[in-house]
Amino acid sequence: MGKIRRDYKNIYPSSPISSRGIKSGNMLFISGTTANNSSAEDGGPMQQLRVVLDRITKMVLSEGGHPSDIVRLTTFVTKIDDWFPLEGEIVDVFTEFFGDQKPTNAIMEVSRLATPSLVVEIEATVILD
Repeated sequence: MGKIRRDYKNIYPSSPISSRGIKSGNMLFISGTTANNSSAEDGGPMQQLRVVLDRITKMVLSEGGHPSDIVRLTTFVTKIDDWFPLEGEIVDVFTEFFGDQKPTNAIMEVSRLATPSLVVEIEATVILD
C-alpha cells in the first residue's frame, strides 16, 4: 500500500516542511491545521475553530469522504480555559460539523502556536469508507 502526499492548495496549503495530508489506503492523516491566513486569524477561539474544522472537513470531502470519517482529532490550544467546561458554543460548533458522529478528541494546552494570533491548531486522522 503506497503513500500519497497531498497539498490541498485550494483549501489550506502545506507548509515548507510538511505535507498537509498523507493518504495510504483508506487512511488519511491531516497535519496541524490553523486559521492562518483567514479572516478569523485574529479572532476568538470559536471563530478560529470554525475555520479549522471547515478546512479539515473540506480536505476530507475532497478525498470522497464525509465528516463522519474523521475518527480522531488532536487539538492544541493556547488557553485551556477558553475550552472548558465543554458546554455552550464549543459543543454547538462540534455539533455543526459532526452531528452525532463526533470523532475522538484530545485537547491539550500549549504555550504558543507558530503565529501569536493563533489560538487553536488541530491534526486529524481519517478512515475513509
